[in-house]
Amino acid sequence: MKIAVIGYTGSGKSVLAAKLGKILGCPVLHLDKLQFEAGWKERKEAEGNRLCEQFLEENKERGWVIDGNYEKFCQKRRMKEADLIIFMDYPRWICLWQALRRYYRYKGHTRKSMADGCIEKMDKEFILWILKNGRSREKKEDYKRVGAQYPDKFIQVRNRRQLRATVIRLLQLQNEKGLYAGTGSRKR
Repeated sequence: MKIAVIGYTGSGKSVLAAKLGKILGCPVLHLDKLQFEAGWKERKEAEGNRLCEQFLEENKERGWVIDGNYEKFCQKRRMKEADLIIFMDYPRWICLWQALRRYYRYKGHTRKSMADGCIEKMDKEFILWILKNGRSREKKEDYKRVGAQYPDKFIQVRNRRQLRATVIRLLQLQNEKGLYAGTGSRKR
């Protein structure tokens, strides 16, 4: 199974992707690892795109879970190939709360979903991104466009209850297909 997890900063994309990867036995790619190098230095776009293409090719049969919004990293291909697109559309204040909790949890450290050497940080610019700039009209239109283009595989999640229901539905779907997690082989 191939799952793309998109959504607002602080909505829990990386946490969900890691959990889904574990449940489904699929490799997980956190696009923040492609966007940044150590010290929050932005990676060259061509290199990040190449790494994303490589991941997609290596896992096209096995399946994958990819979290992140970066359009420049094969977004059209990721959305097209995904069996499911989960849009984490949590309210801005919930996203800020979750980002602050994440900051205090990982303060002074690098989380697993981030490139090595990117120490967890929180500053005014990041808070503004969560509350305002990352929710521009253009960003909202991008999400709407993806939903309109792929209505049969697009799920918009606005709270934890909807998220739980989505994960339960995903597990039921996997069970109905009779597939062992990540192997592609049928139960006997």
